[in-house]
Formats: sequence, structure tokens, C-alpha cells
Amino acid sequence: MNILGINAFHGDASVALIKDGQLVSALEEERLNRRKHCAGFPSLSAKAALAQGQLGPGDVDHVAVSRDPKANLHKKILFAVQKRPSFTKLVKDRLANVAKVRAIDAALASALGVDARQLKAKFHAVEHHKAHVASAFFVSPFEEAACLSIDGFGDFTSTMRGIGRDRKLEVLDRVEFPHSAGLFYTAVTQFLGFHRYGEEWKMMGLAPYGKPLYVDKLRQVIRPVDGGHFELALDYFRHHTDGVEMTWDDGAPHIGLVFSPKLIDLLGPARDPDDPEFFGKWADIAHSAQVVYEEIFFHVLRDLQQRTGLEKLALAGGCALNSVANGKIFENTRFRDVYVQPAAGDDGTAIGAAFYVEHAVLDRPRRFVMSDAYTGVGFDDREIQAAIEMARGNGWDPKITLRRLDDSDLYREVAADVAAGRVVGWFQDRMEFGPRALGNRSIVADPRRADMKDILNRRIKHRETYRPFAPSVLEERTAEIFERSEPSPFMLLVFKVREEQRARIPAVTHVDNTGRVQTVNAKTNPRYHALISEFARQTGVPLVLNTSFNEHEPIVATPAEAIACYLKTQMDVLALGNWVLSRPS
Repeated sequence: MNILGINAFHGDASVALIKDGQLVSALEEERLNRRKHCAGFPSLSAKAALAQGQLGPGDVDHVAVSRDPKANLHKKILFAVQKRPSFTKLVKDRLANVAKVRAIDAALASALGVDARQLKAKFHAVEHHKAHVASAFFVSPFEEAACLSIDGFGDFTSTMRGIGRDRKLEVLDRVEFPHSAGLFYTAVTQFLGFHRYGEEWKMMGLAPYGKPLYVDKLRQVIRPVDGGHFELALDYFRHHTDGVEMTWDDGAPHIGLVFSPKLIDLLGPARDPDDPEFFGKWADIAHSAQVVYEEIFFHVLRDLQQRTGLEKLALAGGCALNSVANGKIFENTRFRDVYVQPAAGDDGTAIGAAFYVEHAVLDRPRRFVMSDAYTGVGFDDREIQAAIEMARGNGWDPKITLRRLDDSDLYREVAADVAAGRVVGWFQDRMEFGPRALGNRSIVADPRRADMKDILNRRIKHRETYRPFAPSVLEERTAEIFERSEPSPFMLLVFKVREEQRARIPAVTHVDNTGRVQTVNAKTNPRYHALISEFARQTGVPLVLNTSFNEHEPIVATPAEAIACYLKTQMDVLALGNWVLSRPS
């Protein structure tokens, strides 16, 4: 049984392939076509996924799409006809998008270079938030769990709560358009001058620099209501009256301003995107928005836990990428075990749609747990060597040395480079799925150096100074460094650094004494675990600084892209499998 899951004509287009109950491939289109948050059809990902599964177009039995134009259709129509004429163009644009979703079979056939009649698959439309919920529960280790999907909007819904039992999902309730906790977070993000799609994490990183001076005002914008729900004060928003312009094409999506002038009346003038100042008032607003979002988030979760009586939680949706809030679930609710899928945003709905069909539709037994995110493309030693030779043929600095090391020498020498303050590109095995680099397409550095954050920003990342860098810690030594020890393999939980450890690892300790933790397991990533273990042996510190391997582009996918990034930046060392490129100190 071969099932292809697709997120298309929506932000972060992606593909997932299930083969005989196992996830054999999951890919974001942006990594292959190099256009961030690509919102078109994932043509390259579809071809790559079938290649990884060693399948042809006619071998796919089912195709699951994480959008259902029929879901909540009567509510959509009722809302549209009640609104003013200014909605006309926006409705036409959305209908054009829906038409693309309905014609997904033709798009897939075109991507695979075949006639649509050669596709034997049955096509399924899976409601957006059911795909989110399925993406968390069906790949979790839980036999039964409370489920929450929370984000902006999808198929007229912003939040879905339910219970997962074995291969079934029971929907308990929803929060529907026009109310959305994700939209609240986006509105304040835009108010702070971050207008590009997916920049909410910038506000999350800025928040610890501020004070909760605007909490009371922002509580007027969104409020909890009985039954674990919430409501927006709609006067502060435009999406339900004027509509919000959205562009969904092969590039990054664009979303127009979602807040109304009343938010400016409440908070004062919005920040100019070109203003170099981030702190002061802007940090205070960011901090206050995070506080208010967490109040809503925990209100929803506490009610869900009380209603279900369950202590396990499967969490998904764009808001599930708020690792700061996620890290506080254990102390603010009665949930004791939390699973967040590595691509909790819309890219992960490709996985969810496929597993929804596998289990909820076809009633096939669960046989897979997503314990790691390494589902992307990989390259063998021969392919890496060929990419190196191609790059050398185009000329590079003759001072760059090239060696091939066996595993033990690789870990020892690269760990020594990191300990000496050198910046290392670490490119190994299969690419990660989701927004985080998790040790296979990473830049690693010494967490003990207080100046390392500035070094990385000056020489490679060129990003805002307030944004933190993350620690990758040996899973078995997490409690030694952090105040909590729950596994966090996908870097989606933020924990407090123990007081006695903060001075040891200043480069990964944020201003509020936290770290966005990735716990590294020897079984799921033996090479990264071996590198950090060697660094611990040499320094006594069982973690490294980890940031994504890129420079203002999607994370590198291929050896050629890794080499290009290395050559155009001031990175010191590049480890491509067992091949090591090194600049003079």
C-alpha cells in the first residue's frame, strides 16, 4: 500500500510518502526549488519522494491532500454572502485557489511527467485541521491522547480539539473563522514591522527582552470564553470585514495586514519595518503578546485535559511551533507527556493527510512512530566527492585543505575545531523535515564562547542580534544542564538553563536564561551524538551550539549547496560526510 500525502497551493508546500505503513519520505518543496515557504505545487518533492520509495507514478494507490474545499462549505458561503462588496475579488482569488486544489490530479501528473490517466491512485481531500491532528497523533507513540491543532486558519477553522484512539480520531470541538489565536499572534507580529510570511518566530525571540507593560491592553484584543474557547475583539482586525489580500503562488506567500487602525489607537503607531530599533516599547509589546497568547493557549489546554481526563497530548498547527509556550505545558497543565511533530506547521499536513487515509479511512493498523525528522534527501560518499570535485574545478581558494577522515578521526578533529572556536558546517546523511536544522544540515559552534553569537551573525547568519541560537544536548545529560529533562528531539521545547550552568554556555543561553533545546539520541542520530560526545570528552560540556546551515536562503539540501554556502561565507570548516574542507585559522 503506497500513499502520497500532499500540501499544495498553500504555504510550505510539501510531500510525504507512506510505503507499507512506514514513512519513507517527507520533503518541503522550498529545500529543492530554493524558494522559501514555496506555496505552489510540490513538483520536485513529489518526484524525489517517489524516487526515495523506488516507486513509479502508477505504483501510488492513494493520494491525500490536506485541504477539503467542501469542509464547512455552508458556513463559508453564508459568511461570504453577508459581507460587503469589497470581498468580491478576494472570494474570486480564493475560488481560483480552490480550483487548483480540486485539480490536484492534473498537477501531480504534470509534475511526474505522465498523463493523468496513468495515475491509478484514489484521491482524498482531508480537512486541514484533521490533517494537522493526524500529523501529530498517528505518528506519536501514544495509543490514546488528547489532540490539539491550533494555527491561523485552514478550511474555515483555526482550532480543533479531539481525542485520538488507536487508528481513529474523534473531533470534540472547533474554533471557527473569524476567531484565531494564530491570527492574534500574526497581527502583533505585523504591528512590530515583521511583514514577511512566517516571521512570528522573530517576535517570540524578541519577547524576552521586554516587560509585560501591554498585557492589559492586549487582553482587550483576544479573550478566553467558557468551554476552553476564545474570541477575538473583531474591531481590531480586518480579515472579517475588508478581507486580507493573500497571494499563493510558487514563491513565498504574502498576507496583507490583518490588523485594523483600532490596534494603532490602542498601542500607538506601528513600528516601521526599516527602523533599526527593536528594543524598548517594541520588546515590551512582543513580551506582552507572548504572555497573552500563553494565557489563551493554556486556557484551551486545561479545558481539554479536564474534559478528556488524559495526560498525553498530541499537538500540531503553526502555533505548535511556539516552543516557549510548549516548554511550559508541563508546569501549567496536567499533561505529562507531549508529542509535537517536527513539521508542526502546514508542511506537516502532508504527513497528516497520508496517515489519516492510512488509518482513519482505510483502517490499517498503526506501525510507525516518527522518532526522528531525517526523512529528506541523502547523498553517499561518491556523490559528495563528485560535488567537491565540481566545485574545485570551478576554482576555490587554494588555502582551503581537503581531507577524507575515518569516523573516529572525523569526530575527534571536528570536535577539536569547535572547541577551538572555529565555525563548522555539519552536513550528514538525510535532510531534516520541518523548519529546524537538527544535526544533519547544521552549523555547529562552541556554546562556551560569549562572543560566538556575534561571530556567527557577523560572518555567516547576518540576522537580528536579539535572536537566540539553540543548544543540541546529549539526551542522557539533559537534566545536568536544564531544569527539565523531557526529550525534545525536534527543538520544539524551551527549558530554563540551570543557574549553575548559565555562565558555562552563554552562547546558547537566551536573555531570559532559557534555551530552545534539541535532545540528541544515539539511536536516531548516531553521528551527531558521536560528535557532541567527543566535544563533551574534550571540554566537559555535553552540548554544542546548533543553527541552520544557510545564509538568507532555505536550509541547504545538497552537497553542492553546502559547498557554495561555505565558500561565500566565513565558515571555517565544512564536514560533508567524512570529507572535511578547512580554511587556515
